[in-house]
Amino acid sequence: MSPVPIIDLAAPSDQAIAALDHACRQHGFFLIRGHGADDLIERTWQQAARFFDAGPGVSEPLRRTEDNPLGYFDRELTKRKRDHKQVFDFTDPTTPARDVYNRWPTNLPGFRDAMVDFHTEFTALADRTLALLHGVLALGEESQAKMTFDSINSPVRLNHYPVGDPVPEDQRHGLIELGETALGYHTDPGTITLLLQDDTGGLQTQDRDGEWIEVPPEPGTIVVNLADAVQVQTNDRWRAAVHRVVPMTTDRRFSIPYFANPSRHARIEPLPELAAEPRYTPFDWTEFMAARTADNFADLGTEDAQITDYLLNAPS
Repeated sequence: MSPVPIIDLAAPSDQAIAALDHACRQHGFFLIRGHGADDLIERTWQQAARFFDAGPGVSEPLRRTEDNPLGYFDRELTKRKRDHKQVFDFTDPTTPARDVYNRWPTNLPGFRDAMVDFHTEFTALADRTLALLHGVLALGEESQAKMTFDSINSPVRLNHYPVGDPVPEDQRHGLIELGETALGYHTDPGTITLLLQDDTGGLQTQDRDGEWIEVPPEPGTIVVNLADAVQVQTNDRWRAAVHRVVPMTTDRRFSIPYFANPSRHARIEPLPELAAEPRYTPFDWTEFMAARTADNFADLGTEDAQITDYLLNAPS
C-alpha cells in the first residue's frame, strides 16, 4: 500500500479509512478523489498559467507590500532562505469586507471569476474533507465545531516554480540567497490544506522517522495535508505535515493550495476526546499565525514560531 493513500470522498471504504488514519499518524498527507471538481480544476490551471505567463506588465502592479500580503511576489522566504517560486495570493473573494484587500489584474478578463469559483468550490470540499476526519476521530459536536475553519480567513495561493531563480538577474543584488530546495521544509499553520499539484512532481513529506516520502501526482486527485491546529487538537495523535518541494531541473511546476484556516482568534487546544493528558497549552490562532509568518517577507534573524513553543513541557 502506498504511504500516501487515496481516499474516495464519495464512498470511503473501511480499508481506506484505516490507511488514512495511519498516514495522518505518520506524516499527515493523503489524497482524495470522488470530489466532482475536475472541470473547475482544469479551468483554474489554465488561468494560473495565463497569469504567470502574462509577464511583469500584469504582475508588477499587484506586487505584495509589507502593508498588504496579498497579490504577487517572487522573493518569499522559508526558514530564512529565498524560495524558488512566484506566487499570487488572494483571500475570500465572496465577502466584500475581505475582497477589498485582494489585488486583481485588470487586464486578464475572466481571471477573477475563475478564482471566485475556485474558492467557493474548495470551501465546500474542505467542509466535506473535515467531516470525513471528524468521523475517523469519532468527535462529538462540540469538538467538531472546534476542529473547523472559516472561509473568510482561508486564502488561496497560485504557485509557479520555474527552472532556476524566479527573480530576474538584474534585480538579484542584495537579495537573500536561494534555498537548497525550491520550497523549504515547513508545516502549514491552519487546519487543513487542499492542494492541487500538476504532473511535474517534487513535493515531499517527512515521516515520524525523519525519512522523506514522495507525494506523487495522481490524475484526478486533490492532495490534503494536516496543518498545525490539527496536530494540537489531536494532542499529537496526528501529525502536521512537514513538507518541502525540490528544485525544478527540466520543467516548471504549478501548484494551488487552499489554506483552510481557523477563524480569527480561535482558541486552539487539545480536544477532550483525544487528550486525557493534554500536551499543549491553549493559544490564540491569529497571534500564532502572525508570529509564524512574520519572516516570510524579510529575514528577521530568528526562526519563526512553531507549535512546539506551546508544549506544556517546552523548554523555557
